[in-house]
Amino acid sequence: MDSYEIFKKQVNDFINIDLNYYKEKQMRRRITSLLTRNNYKDFDDYYIGLRNDKKLLDEFVNYLTINVSEFYRNPGQWQTLEEEILPYLIRGTKKCPKIWSAACSTGEEPYSIVMLLNKFFALKDIKVLATDIDLGAINKAKFGLYNEKSLDNLPKEFKYKYFEKIENSFKIKDEIKKCVEFKKVDLLKDSYPTNVDLIICRNVMIYFTEQAKELLYKKFYNSLSTEGILFVGSTEQIILPERYNFKSAKTFFYKKVI
Repeated sequence: MDSYEIFKKQVNDFINIDLNYYKEKQMRRRITSLLTRNNYKDFDDYYIGLRNDKKLLDEFVNYLTINVSEFYRNPGQWQTLEEEILPYLIRGTKKCPKIWSAACSTGEEPYSIVMLLNKFFALKDIKVLATDIDLGAINKAKFGLYNEKSLDNLPKEFKYKYFEKIENSFKIKDEIKKCVEFKKVDLLKDSYPTNVDLIICRNVMIYFTEQAKELLYKKFYNSLSTEGILFVGSTEQIILPERYNFKSAKTFFYKKVI
C-alpha cells in the first residue's frame, strides 16, 4: 500500500479526520510541503511526529483546514444578503432567523452576520451558531483580535461601532461576541443542527471531492428549515442544484425545495 494511503488511515484512526474526502492531489501536495518544512523524511516519520507532539498536530489540523478569512468577504454577496435574502427570511415575523456559519474559521464570517443582523434586530435577540473543525481557529475567533487588513471590506460604520482599536489591531466588542455560539464540528462526520433558516458555508467545498460535496449538500438540505437558504462561496456555484433539491434564489444563494 502507498505510504500516503497508510498515512490517511492512520490520521483517520488518530484524530477522526478522513482525508479521503479531500481532493487528493491538492492535499497530498500540501501535507508533503508541511512535513518537509518540519524536517520529516516521509509520511511514516511525520505521523510518528504528530502522535508525539501536540504543537505539530495543532499545526497540521490548522494547515489542513486552510483558514483564510476576512470580514464581509465578497461585499456584493453581503449586499444581496442584506437587501434580498434576509428580508425574505424575516418577512411577516419579528423573530431573528436561525443562522449557522458552517466553517467559521477565525470568526470573521459569524461576526459579520451578527453586525448585519443588528440592522434588523436588537443584539439581545441575535444568536448565530458558528462551527469549525479546527479548535485553534475557534479559540482565535473567541478572542476576537484582528489586523486592519481583514476589515478592509467591512462597512465603515461597523468598524467604528463594533471594534475597539488596540495599537495596530482591532478587537471585536463583547456585545458582538455574546451573540455567537462556537462549537467544534466535522461537517463530514458530525450531526448538523436542525431547522436552520440560513446556512453559510463558503470557500470550503472547493477542497472536497465530488463524493464529499454530494454528502454535504444532502446534509445541508436536511438541516435547513422548509424555506431555508444555503449561501456558498464565490467559486462554489452548484451545478444543476435540482439534483440536491435546491433551486437558485440568487447567485451563490440556494433555496431548499420541498
